[in-house]
Amino acid sequence: MKIAIVGTGYVGLVSGTCFAEMGIDVTCVDINQAKIDALLVGEIPIYEPNLDAMVLRNVKSGRLHFTTDLPTVLNDMDVVFSAVGTPPDEDGSADLRYVLDVARTIGQNMNKYLVVVTKSTVPVGTAAKVKAVISEELVKRGLDLDFDVASNPEFLKEGNAIADFMKPDRVVVGVEGERAKEVMTSLYKPMLISNFRVIFMDIPSAEMTKYAANSMLATRISFMNDIANLCELVGADVNMVRKGIGSDTRIGGKFLYAGIGYGGSCFPKDVKALIKTADQKGYSMQVLKAVEAVNEDQKNVLFRKFEHCFGGKISGRKVAIWGLSFKPETDDMREAPALVLINSLLNAGCTVSVYDPVAMNECRRRIGEVVIYAKDLYDTVLDADAIFHVTEWKEFRMPNWKVIKRAMKTDAVLIDGRNVFDQNEIEGIKYLRIG
Repeated sequence: MKIAIVGTGYVGLVSGTCFAEMGIDVTCVDINQAKIDALLVGEIPIYEPNLDAMVLRNVKSGRLHFTTDLPTVLNDMDVVFSAVGTPPDEDGSADLRYVLDVARTIGQNMNKYLVVVTKSTVPVGTAAKVKAVISEELVKRGLDLDFDVASNPEFLKEGNAIADFMKPDRVVVGVEGERAKEVMTSLYKPMLISNFRVIFMDIPSAEMTKYAANSMLATRISFMNDIANLCELVGADVNMVRKGIGSDTRIGGKFLYAGIGYGGSCFPKDVKALIKTADQKGYSMQVLKAVEAVNEDQKNVLFRKFEHCFGGKISGRKVAIWGLSFKPETDDMREAPALVLINSLLNAGCTVSVYDPVAMNECRRRIGEVVIYAKDLYDTVLDADAIFHVTEWKEFRMPNWKVIKRAMKTDAVLIDGRNVFDQNEIEGIKYLRIG
């Protein structure tokens, strides 16, 4: 089987490389020639553990190819995945221009049966639009060709994407007919041969499943952050509360950690898009609107703790920030709480020193030289009044607190946005956490 994946962003590149790893002939397509040239020599545009080696291995094996020219390879393919970006418009709805551009190109160039699969996260009804665009282009060409559309949303966690793809909890596929179902079964069966976890459903349900899954996870995060804030007011410990409710099998312990709000490329965008979809249908997603409001407010919780700790006298103070990416094992800073914190600190007149194992260049690209880029976590704390622990990278878990205490000001404070440290091990530094 031969497949093409249009778009070499996070979803497209991971998916294409993993399919190639399973022995499928894959061609990844992107309009950016510089990106394609880099990928051909194993240089990848994103940070994802072990992905660079896998790309290079499959390029050398001849299973993974890269091109900027979809029309020249289109009719060698059995399946074409669309994994292009769907950035949010100003009103929060998903921008489908790139998805429909791909559909238009397919309709203008296809000469045989294809299964056209939407891999991008798209609103309910997008597959119908893709089908209409392809059909329109075929009519213009005077052709009557069979094709099918399908929806195959991704459920990849940044930092663990390869394992998520190779050993998924489930694979959701929306199809309209048996022929497309057979093709998609053939595609996924080799990697799920011992436990075929593909869930077939109608296309609108598949499109909705992706948004509903991410919105549920976002809801759990905002719920626990709301509970954490109340815990502080009543004297409860959110870590104990989390254990108490997470042991209930109906609830479970995943995504119940209090913190500083969710960020990244998925949760914020998908929650907004689902709210907008409902608004367009005259329905208000009241729970999700509250989830979004709680999350935006939670991104300010560390700054408020800092301001309160020093009685509002924070101008001129130096602070250290440990972690910039929205989560560990990625350099992604989209909607990252660190950006909100940095902006608040700079506006308050603070000097900000930052360190992240992989996201330093991404931070420079986003905000320039308005902060000090430290060489390591110890460098950040020199003469600092406060440390903000923002991203729970493993290298932050067991620092030498004696060295840190000597390097900081005498009235220093550690504000832990991830609740990972043991207060008993941090002598001489005031410790604040969430909940």
